Amino acid sequence: MHTTPAPRIAVIGAGPGGLTCARILQRHGITVTVHDRDAGPDARDQGGTLDLHADNGQIALREAGLLEEFFKLARPEGQEMRQLDPAGTVLFHHVPEPDERFKPEIDRGQLRDLLLGSLRPGTVHWNRTLRDVSGPAEGPRRLHFTDGTTVEADLVVGADGAWSTVRRAVSPATPRYTGVSFLEAWFHDVTTRHPDIAELVGQGGAAAADGDRGLFAQRNSGDHIRVYVIQRVPADWITAGGLTLQDTDGIRARLLERYRDWSPRLRRLITDNDGPYVDRPIYALPVPHTWEPTPTVTLLGDAAHLMPPLGVGVNLALLDACELALALARHDTVGEAVRAYEKTMLPRSTETARLLDGAATGLLSTELPDFATADHH
Repeated sequence: MHTTPAPRIAVIGAGPGGLTCARILQRHGITVTVHDRDAGPDARDQGGTLDLHADNGQIALREAGLLEEFFKLARPEGQEMRQLDPAGTVLFHHVPEPDERFKPEIDRGQLRDLLLGSLRPGTVHWNRTLRDVSGPAEGPRRLHFTDGTTVEADLVVGADGAWSTVRRAVSPATPRYTGVSFLEAWFHDVTTRHPDIAELVGQGGAAAADGDRGLFAQRNSGDHIRVYVIQRVPADWITAGGLTLQDTDGIRARLLERYRDWSPRLRRLITDNDGPYVDRPIYALPVPHTWEPTPTVTLLGDAAHLMPPLGVGVNLALLDACELALALARHDTVGEAVRAYEKTMLPRSTETARLLDGAATGLLSTELPDFATADHH
């Protein structure tokens, strides 16, 4: 970028998308600051494993100069996939080739650490919860944080996820419940404590569904497995049933009744978990989700195009981040860069979202073709 003085770029959200954008900007000599509501990089669990695809997520990591480091951390064996029926019969089994690199798995926490470690010290400002964005569309914008601090920026990048605060500056859209909910269960030290489940899941994932109920189990690093119990239920099904999320035994009994016709081996995926369940109702933004262009605010990832978890979320976020950063490096003004980025990103996300619109219910399909590429929270 050739403008003088240098634009003040503020990225909201230190997830994979926001950090990738910052990394590529810094590689092109552009100053950027990232603000995140977490108290620090280890404030909370970063979620499960995800796959980065050669035709989007890996492109971004290449531009970030981190692709080879990614491959050192990634698990190509995690591309193994088994599809079962509710009786536990294996219907499909994919075993990746030893050199298969199209969509290897990596834990979200490992990816975030890789990206954080690549940034200049002090790039990320922690414990910064954004309250709102003010200022005229032509800028400068003012960021108001809940701790009372304010920051001025010439470009605000909303990489702050499904419930984005930045999005409110350009769009009134809010996520809607898809009708499908995930309940996450964790299994630790599976080789010794849960050998039968470890064998069932293998090195990658195993999925089963009957049209209304589903299970998806996926191996994480460190001998952990996460299982997602997938149901077509109201978003408040736990409290509506007189339960609380802390009532592990009560939820377990409810699930055993709901999955009573499934094989005992598969039912162990919902009963033998270590610790409490995590409730993850699935939301999505309206399709299409667009907004009037403004030269001082833009969005990427889930803030721009929240979709069901069918293997595209993180990959699209990384590609968005890459294309935005490169546009800022190649155009003379921030406004030109934002227009160029959105001209590509918005049609792509709309096309993808239309393909996946209603696909949350497809998570319960007896065919489950997309589980082999699903990235999960």
